[in-house]
Amino acid sequence: MNYRKYGLTILAGLILAACGGNNDNPNPRGSLIGEPTVIGGTWTTAQLDAITTAAGLQTLTGPAKCDVTVAQINYQTPGVQPGEMTNASAAILIPSGAGCSGPFPLVAYGRVTNLFKMHTTANPQDPETILLMTFFAAQGYAVVASDYLGYALSGYPYHPYCHADSEASVVIDSIRAARQAASSLGLALNGKVMLTGYSQGGHAAMATQRAIERENSGEFNLVAAAHLAGPYYISAALVDGVTHPISNDVPRNVAFEITSWQKVYGNVYSKASDVFNPPYDSYIETLLPTLLDPTALAKLLPGGTPTQARDAMFLSTYLNDLVTNPNNGTTVAGKKQDLLGWNPKAPITLCGGSGDPIVKFAINAQVAYDDFRSRGGANVALVDVDAKIQQKYGAVLIKDPVTYYNSYHGQYESPFCCQVAKAMFDLYK
Repeated sequence: MNYRKYGLTILAGLILAACGGNNDNPNPRGSLIGEPTVIGGTWTTAQLDAITTAAGLQTLTGPAKCDVTVAQINYQTPGVQPGEMTNASAAILIPSGAGCSGPFPLVAYGRVTNLFKMHTTANPQDPETILLMTFFAAQGYAVVASDYLGYALSGYPYHPYCHADSEASVVIDSIRAARQAASSLGLALNGKVMLTGYSQGGHAAMATQRAIERENSGEFNLVAAAHLAGPYYISAALVDGVTHPISNDVPRNVAFEITSWQKVYGNVYSKASDVFNPPYDSYIETLLPTLLDPTALAKLLPGGTPTQARDAMFLSTYLNDLVTNPNNGTTVAGKKQDLLGWNPKAPITLCGGSGDPIVKFAINAQVAYDDFRSRGGANVALVDVDAKIQQKYGAVLIKDPVTYYNSYHGQYESPFCCQVAKAMFDLYK
């Protein structure tokens, strides 16, 4: 994917628009900045079927029922600090075509972790967007997928990574913006809202459900939610991730979380050298998300085995304090992002794979399920797709277990959980 195709010039212009637009609106959240932009034309059912057939996914998606058009919107949304107003962008996936009549339910989607600042879901060539097109939009669901704060067209100076409150606000405002954009895009919505997301997006989707049910239940008819392979118990997952590093993604993501929460709260650490070894302490705070290309980025992040990568990046004294001290600044910040201890109203399906080495099922999906069920929670279901993953990719596991586990979270798991989410949503559409 060419992350720079949307251009810094466009970004700068939209930042200015975000700063100057809609000042007379007493509630600008979710207000559009400019007109929606269609990206790349319409994908026909035949084209979408060709994609799923080539990828071996059509047994999961089913044949496409709708053509799909991808559009990009830019909208107003709060920053992290009180009184801040900024902007974020999102993709809207629009179903259409002869056997595909609306009005449609709207699926709000939280996307996965991405290290590249110019990444946008409004790119029909992006693998994650293709999943949304084929599993949801081609099956008769409108989709809105935010790029989050600090990405793509957003003028926010950083991304508050895995920060529950701002994830919720940016997704909620994407729903408002999608509703505002619908008429100009010829999109008829039926008023039903569904939430889903994968990995970081699973955390974002669950944070959004909690926020809607606490504060916005009269505005949104939230009928179902499917949270997929998300880190719902972040404070525990952090400790496990640095104690048992299985992938180089873990120390990178932990560094992303720590530096983001420092920007949010200002008291996670006193200085970067209290957490990070040289040379990472000199640039890690401004590195992620990055404008660098993947090759350049790789030179700035530790390599080697997962344990070597962890030990190269983090001070051993910091790691020990993180594991043993409940008042460690990162632990305190992480607990603010945990999504336990509330009672969901809309039906929930939690999906993941028990073999996932990145977002561990037992620490996250299972703990969240047990927590909800401990207070009643009869509307919560738990689905483990590990057996299906092993059935499809078992030969890889036998021949090359390193490739298998490196591919599990990023490639193998998400299609099976998308199928679970779509099957659930079909009950409520």
